[in-house]
Amino acid sequence: MAKVEETLLSGWGNYPKARVKLLSPSFYNELPRLLKKSLIARGLGRSYADQSLNDGGYVLNLNPLNRFLKFDEINGILKAEAGVSLKEILEVFLPKGWFPYVTPGTKYVTLGGMIASDVHGKNHHREGSVSEHVISLTLLTPKGDFLHLTPKDDLYWATVGGMGLTGIVTEVELKLRRVETSYILYRAFRVANIDAMLDVFSKYDPHHTYSVAWIDCLAGGKNLGRGVVMFGEHAPLEALPKKLKRNPLFFKKGPQLKFPFYAPSFLLNDLTMRLFNWAYYLTHPTYEGLVDYERFFYPLDSIESWNRAYGQRGFIQFQFVIPSAEDMKLILEKIVKHGGGSFLAVLKRMGKQRGYLPFGIPGWTLALDFPIKSGLFDFLKPLMREIVDRGGRFYLTKDALMDEGLFKASYPGFPRWYELRRSVDQDGILSSDLAKRLGMA
Repeated sequence: MAKVEETLLSGWGNYPKARVKLLSPSFYNELPRLLKKSLIARGLGRSYADQSLNDGGYVLNLNPLNRFLKFDEINGILKAEAGVSLKEILEVFLPKGWFPYVTPGTKYVTLGGMIASDVHGKNHHREGSVSEHVISLTLLTPKGDFLHLTPKDDLYWATVGGMGLTGIVTEVELKLRRVETSYILYRAFRVANIDAMLDVFSKYDPHHTYSVAWIDCLAGGKNLGRGVVMFGEHAPLEALPKKLKRNPLFFKKGPQLKFPFYAPSFLLNDLTMRLFNWAYYLTHPTYEGLVDYERFFYPLDSIESWNRAYGQRGFIQFQFVIPSAEDMKLILEKIVKHGGGSFLAVLKRMGKQRGYLPFGIPGWTLALDFPIKSGLFDFLKPLMREIVDRGGRFYLTKDALMDEGLFKASYPGFPRWYELRRSVDQDGILSSDLAKRLGMA
């Protein structure tokens, strides 16, 4: 019997919040009965805003449904329930020599959430989003049908990146990558400005699977875009020194630190962020060597509840992709001039992405965190229009501010996506605050 709890929920950014009825089933055979209510599925709550909120309605908690079902040890194909997290996959399969092809910047996400967001990682420009590495998935529609979908099906491409609005993903078959160690061959280049950063990307990107850059988003003028560019490859066993070869495949347990409370708002100012950014820049020199997978893929996972650093008012994660490097530089310059930027700003190269609501387009994606304060929305909303006018778009999994007009102007596949959604949910059973805000419901 599913538990029902009335509670106040938010996304990882702690903004906005919604009062919902949280349903927690114990078995998948309970799900068809629950799909008679207006609801949206939710995993570990790592989408940033209102993606898994349904104010006044129901939210379906899929975390209890987290069993491994089958594993093909020859081809590395895992079949699991949608509530299984990346952390659980790494804990079981990394010591056996398997790693996900695509991972976002946290391992605290479920398979169902990864599908709904069609997550990307540091290798998007080379290996695409997670949808390129899914063999099949099972989708429970509001009609009560369990559909087996593969990349050959139109509805598959509406479901990946579809924000949970085509049905409830119940099972996923995912291909894993064979690795010899838990280490990464790591190269880092500290650069003085954005032009030097783009030069490093141009020179080294073709030779590395993974690439990402951190930017000091408070540095302007000749230092605009200074930061650290990082590249990585899975380290072969032969690259490890003798001491590390004793335990080449390991799972690193738990966060080392915990942010114990919401930071007071007076700490969130340009001075503290400037000091943090300067310290980060100084402590990340040009370097080549070995790092473990946690440090490379999941640096923020080492601090439990790190989102509290932005205070009780919460923060906006502002992630956009834009085709032109020159346009990206222009937007970055406007953000720096505005001030009030984030502790961390991340730049990645993006490639083409399939689907009806794909975030990825060839170009550059920049992600920043903005503490919510007076005047922020007045600055960001015109900037969002400019980004869309320049051919960019915003990541649905992190967006908190887009309106229906901006969304539909930047996602040309929406009309076909909406047709497919209506074909399985004519009554609009699946709904979220994001869907209502963007005219997807």
